[in-house]
Amino acid sequence: MEIPVITLTTDWGTRDFYVGAVKGKLLQKIPTANIIDISHHIAPHDIIHASFVLKNALPYFPDNTIHLLGVNTNASLEMPHTVVKARNQYFIGTDSGIFSLILDEEPVQVIHLDIHQESDYFTFPVRDLFCKAAAEIVAGKELSSLGVEAEGVKQLQSFQPVTTENSINAKVIHIDRYQNLITNISIEMFRQVGKGKPFKLHFHNRQFTISELHHEYNEVNEAELIAIFGSSGFLEIALNLGKASELLGMGLDAPVIVEFMK
Repeated sequence: MEIPVITLTTDWGTRDFYVGAVKGKLLQKIPTANIIDISHHIAPHDIIHASFVLKNALPYFPDNTIHLLGVNTNASLEMPHTVVKARNQYFIGTDSGIFSLILDEEPVQVIHLDIHQESDYFTFPVRDLFCKAAAEIVAGKELSSLGVEAEGVKQLQSFQPVTTENSINAKVIHIDRYQNLITNISIEMFRQVGKGKPFKLHFHNRQFTISELHHEYNEVNEAELIAIFGSSGFLEIALNLGKASELLGMGLDAPVIVEFMK
């Protein structure tokens, strides 16, 4: 029998009871579940952060994995609780636009949940509603039995870099635990615009520049800035054994400019 894989991505942290309560509820309903914590340290209510983290983990999960999204879960007519089937996996969360940020393709099926939750409280839908929906999916129920079919998900457009013939104007979209700055410049975009030409990478104050790409952090000296395409596939600014965000005074949305030599 296939063991159901269920992931959790939330902004709850780990000091409160929320994570334990959801895991307990899942195991009550699906005793064989293999529950995987993707992250419980998403910035509060930040669906962009959540989508970046989950999107980069998705390729490594098997078909039929169920992903529970515990970020910005308050529902409304415009943002209903929703089940999405896409990429041979399932996503259960609030349709705040997060699904469109996670997925690069049209969903196979979208269902606005219409099942009774399992408590009289309406502040904890992951425990009281999403776990129930996950159990129904594991039991083999048709998604259409869980609610009302929808044509698609709410669309949010993530900011895309502005390119010219010889430049890319981008921004920081993620800062990891090591204070590495991850930009929204993909390796494909860098190659397409740059065409192998020399470049200079600038930041907001232009005090620091980088003019070379590396493959590993330790290819430069300690406390030296480095530009690298990391495991996310995006251009990353790091400080070897240091904190690039702190050194550069840069946070989320900070501008990053690549200028290619003519």
